[in-house]
Amino acid sequence: MNIMKVFKTTEIRNVALIGGAKSGKTTMAEAMLFEGKSINRKGTIEDHNTVSDYKEIEIEKEHSVHSSLLHTIFNDVKINLIDAPGFSDFVGESLAALNVADTALLMINGQSGVEATTETAWAAAELNNTPLMFAVNQLDHHGANFDDAINSIKDYFGEKVTIVQYPVNTGEGFDTIIDLILMKQLTFKVDGGAPEVSDIPDSEKDKAEELHLALVENAAEGDEALMEKYFENDGLTMDEMREGVRLGMISRSIYPVMCSSAKYGIGVNRILDFITRSCPSPDLLPARKTTEGKEFSCKENDPTAMFIFKTSIEQHLGEVSFFKVYGGTIKEGQDLINTRTGNKERISQLFTLNGKNRDKVDTVFAGDIAATIKLKDVRTSDSLMDSKNASAGFEPIYLPDPLYTVAIKSVNSSDDEKLGAVLNELHKTDPSLITEFSRELKQMLIKSQGEFHVNTVKWYLNTMEKIEVEVFSPKIPYRETITKSARADYRHKKQSGGSGQFGEVHLMIQPYFEGYKKPSDFSVRGTEEHDLPWGGKLVFNNCIVGGAIDTRFLPAILKGIMERMNEGPLTGSYARDIVVYIYDGKMHPVDSNEISFKLAGRHAFSTAFKNAGPKIMEPVYDIVVKVPEDMMGSAMTDLQGRRAIIMGMDAEGKNQVIKAKVPLAEIQRYATSLSSITSGRGTFTMKFDAYQQVPGDVQDKLLKEYEESLQDED
Repeated sequence: MNIMKVFKTTEIRNVALIGGAKSGKTTMAEAMLFEGKSINRKGTIEDHNTVSDYKEIEIEKEHSVHSSLLHTIFNDVKINLIDAPGFSDFVGESLAALNVADTALLMINGQSGVEATTETAWAAAELNNTPLMFAVNQLDHHGANFDDAINSIKDYFGEKVTIVQYPVNTGEGFDTIIDLILMKQLTFKVDGGAPEVSDIPDSEKDKAEELHLALVENAAEGDEALMEKYFENDGLTMDEMREGVRLGMISRSIYPVMCSSAKYGIGVNRILDFITRSCPSPDLLPARKTTEGKEFSCKENDPTAMFIFKTSIEQHLGEVSFFKVYGGTIKEGQDLINTRTGNKERISQLFTLNGKNRDKVDTVFAGDIAATIKLKDVRTSDSLMDSKNASAGFEPIYLPDPLYTVAIKSVNSSDDEKLGAVLNELHKTDPSLITEFSRELKQMLIKSQGEFHVNTVKWYLNTMEKIEVEVFSPKIPYRETITKSARADYRHKKQSGGSGQFGEVHLMIQPYFEGYKKPSDFSVRGTEEHDLPWGGKLVFNNCIVGGAIDTRFLPAILKGIMERMNEGPLTGSYARDIVVYIYDGKMHPVDSNEISFKLAGRHAFSTAFKNAGPKIMEPVYDIVVKVPEDMMGSAMTDLQGRRAIIMGMDAEGKNQVIKAKVPLAEIQRYATSLSSITSGRGTFTMKFDAYQQVPGDVQDKLLKEYEESLQDED
């Protein structure tokens, strides 16, 4: 293992490679490593030998599933690259990469321009406020069209999109670019390297001058002093332009566009040059705040602070924690405090990575990204600080709410324990994948970003862990309640040699809601209000007069009722929002005991419940759907077929936004359907709103299904 040179903050650039699937991110990463001489031979996705896609699933599927950390050195600057997956199901990986990157390089497929997954990548960069540049890639393809690609980029992302280079000869044989910062023509050899630099030919001069002027104006807008120089001197020097571009990128007022064919290494040398000369170093970006508002600006003389943005489990190494340093320096053997746990963590070894290959370093400066192993209890989004600043950590990585939930179980029950442990590990390495056992539904649930996400989990379980699993739609967490009052009584009597069992309970129930009225014919002697763990209330009133039931038996009656609330009489779902009055009953001086009154209370409650206009309630979600304008009709028709109530519509950029309330039962596989209706361009978010009564026909169907399931169990 090599010991690597240590780089200072100003000699570091952190770049996230983002973009749609098949836009060429992994190929670009490979070309960048080759240009910076980090590797001496380029691998390809087809040959399954790229540095970035090194995990077995990525080799088999030929696309990235995890982000990978790489680095190369160019112009004596260390460029950390985080190659993020393109599919929107793995957006958690992109969000983590963008959380610590100082520049996003958004790859555009030169044949297709802006695609659905380009929009997902853009939205993730916008969310993190990351400075951003574009590379229009695959310009060697006969279907490539740079002007169309630019039009689609500007159409979606606005006039801040600024051309820094344009190609002279797209299609097969593409090798020449006009560079508007250098104001030169660059001709590249196949397989990259530094270009041959020549003057712009007369045939391109007018176009180059016009685009150069637009670039200079946009660069000058980044800073008032530059704007003054621009007006005074009728232009900017190359250094001033670079400074203007850098400031504009930091304020997100300029999005530079470069050209490339990563496959043949064309344009890559110049992109690396641009990253080192015009993209911001970590100390130039706005400070990162802790939850208490303390600011860290990637300064070497600040207190030590690091943030864990990714956790990976690697063969032969175990758990690897990827981090960015936001203050001070990190050295081997250093002790830091985990702000989440308050516990001390020792940094045992430090690595800088290229996929699975690692180089040892003894110091990591503020602004740099590296990895360490053997931490005791550290998760993604944890902050490790020096002891004087350990009262609060950095804000955690924002992760979207799950959009697609399935139930999972192992085919062989002997694998149950192992399945739970593996799912737990998968959540560690991908926090956007949430796994939990629902006690209510008695099912193991996987909450994910989509069907593709779940299929990846299944692949791991089947291929790597040899656990055969079944995946199916989860049960719906219905609730049961009542709509009117009802009375019932029940006598529990059992005689069997010696002491018997005897308890009789008379009760009345009514619906609970804010401001409900108590009946006038009971004298309430004591009230207990119970907020139920699953939502709603149970109000338990003691209205016993004349000692018909001893007070000591009331907790047993409550326990019997609570057992029935736990498993409602209609569908076995939780019951809620009920007021109970215990107003009469009978005891036996010898045979009455707690079990008798528990059973009497339970049965009386069940009978009353069934006579009190019982209703099943279903969870209803607020859903916000964004679709391109021309797909609005199909999306609306689909929602209305899902019992949706449309709450409003709005326009947002090129998209239409539909707000609706939809029952959970109707949107369990909505992620897949919306993607299919909109060719991947539709997105949605969903948030629990409230429980509402199901329509009569749905209730009848659910009651019938429950009856049948009970018969099956018998």
